[in-house]
Formats: sequence, structure tokens, C-alpha cells
Amino acid sequence: MIDTSAIRGKLTPNRDLSELTWLRVGGPADWLFQPADIADLQAFLRMLPAEVAVFPMGVGSNLIVRDGGLRAVVIRLGRGFNAIEVAGDTVTAGAAALDAHVARRAADAGVDLTFLRTIPGSIGGAVRMNAGCYGSYTADVFRSAQVVLRSGELVTLGSADLNFRYRQSDLPEGAVLVSASLQGTPGDPEALHARMQAQLDKRDQTQPTRERSAGSTFRNPAGFSSTGQADDIHDLKAWKVIDDAGMRGARRGGAQMSEMHSNFLINTGGATAADLEGLGEEVRKKVYDTSGITLEWEIMRVGDP
Repeated sequence: MIDTSAIRGKLTPNRDLSELTWLRVGGPADWLFQPADIADLQAFLRMLPAEVAVFPMGVGSNLIVRDGGLRAVVIRLGRGFNAIEVAGDTVTAGAAALDAHVARRAADAGVDLTFLRTIPGSIGGAVRMNAGCYGSYTADVFRSAQVVLRSGELVTLGSADLNFRYRQSDLPEGAVLVSASLQGTPGDPEALHARMQAQLDKRDQTQPTRERSAGSTFRNPAGFSSTGQADDIHDLKAWKVIDDAGMRGARRGGAQMSEMHSNFLINTGGATAADLEGLGEEVRKKVYDTSGITLEWEIMRVGDP
């Protein structure tokens, strides 16, 4: 039993997580903690026994929680962590602030963070996953982040600490990112909003935005470049190798690889986490068998089967 006398936030035992993920699947977490503010989060982590695992969860836009649930305290940030402030060309946003809201607020102030507009999820997840699109990545605009360590200590981390890579970064085990500062470039507000609307229109024409999905399922394969260079190059797209393997529209139970965009895994209704992850693994095997390419998951999968 966890002592709740020293905290002001909401602590819920055996909390079903399926309704907190975009794919609407998954079992319960041992506990769900929704802190009131940073000080509340610090107090909670200080009193939490060291052997208890902590899993920070955003809005669940890039997550499969397995059907057996999660043997951990899930920490989900809410209203106390969604403020957005603009000072010059720097935007500081709480980790729970939605990427789209940050992009719009920045554009209002004449700061270009437009690439965030079509990225599902929150700023905490964007930093954690080095989210990006249209050739821009969170790492390109990142300046610093406030992080509460598993010990309860509040620290500031820079780019070198996070070691950004394609769709990856490094955070200390059990740490909870609570805010981030991003530096954009100046732009005309009207032009920035027009660009974002064009991006939204293009997304809606090419991606299954009205389906239950978690965005791109697999990372684009590294090391393939039209210029002949390797390293962290991603000219070859995951959807192309999935198509070449004949897996567009493939199904397993209630899970399907979208007919509209074959790198989107969707819950057509009634899918289990096992259906979704199992179909993803089928796709990975078929792609490897046909092309020799090993696709890497972009969606995070956590918990017990």
C-alpha cells in the first residue's frame, strides 16, 4: 500500500489504461498517479519505495499497453503541466501541453514551430521520442528540459544529456520530464498559420486520421540514401517496404495495417493489444523475408502479455 498522506494529486489503484491510449487497448496499471504540480510529483517520488517501477505516460498517442497491464506506477501529467509561455523566440511548455497547441501558440507570437502542428501527442513525448516531420525534429529546436528524477530531485537537462537520435533520446530511468524550452525562428503569424493548415490538409488526405491509430508504426529504415550516403539517413520509407511485402491492409483479429497508409496500424474495433502487436510482428517478419530489412517499432509497447 502506498501512503497518500503527503500528496495532493490523485492516486488510483488497479487503473485500466485502455481508455487512456489512442488505440484503446491494454490492461490495468498497479497504480496511476496524477500529480497536482511539480512539488507534488517530487514529494510522491521521494516517498515511493525505490523498488517500485515508474512509467511516465503522456496522452497515449504512441503507445500499446499489453493486455496483462503494467506492474508499475504510471505517472500521467495533467492541467498543472500544460502551461505555454513565449519569450522572444523561445517557447517554454509544460510536458502535458499538446504539440498542436504549442505550434499554434508559437505561431500567434511569430515563432516558427510549425512542424509540431501535425504531430500527435504532448511535448513530453515529443522530446522523449525526438518527434519530427517535414524534415524537422524536436532536437533541432530543443534548448533545455526540466526533469524530476526518480529520487524526486528537479534538474535541468540539455541536448548533450538527452543524446538525441532518430526517434530516440536518453532520459534517466524513472525520470519524469515536466517542461521543455524550444527555440524557433521568426516568422509572420499569418504565413505560419497558413503553412500549418496546408500541412493538416495534406495529412488528412494521406493518413487515416479518423481511425484509431498510434501514428507511424515503424521507423523509416536507416542507412538508405538516394545520395549513396549511409548513417542516420531515412530516404527509404517504411510504408514502401511494407507495400513491397504485400502487407498493406493485412489483418489480425481487430487489427489492420491501414489501406490508406500501410505504416499505420489501426484498431478497426475490438482489437486486443495482442492483435495489434502480433500483426506488427507479422509485418516485420514478412518485410525481413522479402527485403532483408528489419523494421524497428516506433510505437512503444509496454506491460505484460
